[in-house]
Amino acid sequence: MSAATSGTDAADTAAVRRAIASTARPPRPGPLSAALTFGWRGMLKVKHVPEQLLDVTVTPVMFLLMFTYLFGGAIAGSTSAYLDYTLPGLLVMSVLFTTVYAGISLNTDLTKGVVDRFRSLPIWRPAPLLGSLLGDSVRYAIAGTVVIVVGVVLGYRPDAGVAGALAALAMVVVFSFGLSWVFCVLGLLLRSPNAVMNAGFMGIFPLTFLSNVFVDPATLPGPLQAFVEVNPISILATACRSLMDGTPDAVAILVSLAVAAGLAAVFLPLTTRLYRSR
Repeated sequence: MSAATSGTDAADTAAVRRAIASTARPPRPGPLSAALTFGWRGMLKVKHVPEQLLDVTVTPVMFLLMFTYLFGGAIAGSTSAYLDYTLPGLLVMSVLFTTVYAGISLNTDLTKGVVDRFRSLPIWRPAPLLGSLLGDSVRYAIAGTVVIVVGVVLGYRPDAGVAGALAALAMVVVFSFGLSWVFCVLGLLLRSPNAVMNAGFMGIFPLTFLSNVFVDPATLPGPLQAFVEVNPISILATACRSLMDGTPDAVAILVSLAVAAGLAAVFLPLTTRLYRSR
């Protein structure tokens, strides 16, 4: 009985080998195809764990309502006037806060051994990194859309209409894509997702609040005003305000795009190098 079973197993193994040998090897996936596949992986993670969308839906609404109705009357004299000023800035803040999770997600994959499995695949090496950030860009767009829609419900009306709102949203998403590489470096350097989250928010919080998101820099003390005016987040908020008001500020737009490109140019290769060595 045992000999018969062994003979059957050997025959089956030989049949499988013949089938594999006679089948053409599938083509190796290209860089774009691999990156898009990993981007879709990020979307599937949200599908199976919808709670991941809380930070891009509930948190932006909370910030918008809290700052508008708590500080609007004291700062601008009325909530409607303050909403007109602060909504483009809150759009920037809400989306930029979401970029921290790019590093958290990468660190989680690294600590759980998922990255080691990706390295064993015959794919373009940076595909998991690029694909993950492409998937995160969808989250950035969702967060920005939530802020704009809630703002419109509260009474905000961009002078440039839908086109201006979409242009501002696209500007923030592009900037966030560049900034995400910074947090990916943190995700590869630090030991745990909690450490990445703490370090990320320790960096993004001061830069966001020391900007023109909430108040006009002209009302600030001299040294603080000088810092706020050169803060990249202030420049990005100014670019978004100009796009939504229908009077594009070319300097602010170009500087924001240049900062995004510079962040990607510096931290993308660094992330790739760390990814290969970890």
